[in-house]
Amino acid sequence: MNKNNNDVVYIHLDKPRVLRYGHAALKRLTALTGKSLEEVEMSDMSDLEALEQIVYCGLLSDSRENGEVLKIEDMESLLDQAPSYAHIMECVQQAFAAAFGGAETTEGNAPAPVANPAK
Repeated sequence: MNKNNNDVVYIHLDKPRVLRYGHAALKRLTALTGKSLEEVEMSDMSDLEALEQIVYCGLLSDSRENGEVLKIEDMESLLDQAPSYAHIMECVQQAFAAAFGGAETTEGNAPAPVANPAK
């Protein structure tokens, strides 16, 4: 994850942008791709159109917060500005891990220990 060990993943495109998969992004992603979340997560990143869709959905909250209107048509030129294809794939994997509470994340509070029931 990033150096602060939180759930924020920055992808460097035309500028650093937050890549985040909250409920709305995941819902839009499944509607846009026609795939379940499991299928999206297991998909081969060599499908460039699918990768554009995945990154697009993850960038929507960042674009709204910055007063931008991001369109799927913008993704090809935005992804061309990434330092490498590996950077894109790594950021997507980290953002998905953060969204689903993967082992790499430390977001939120640790669950409270379960107390032993009284006998």
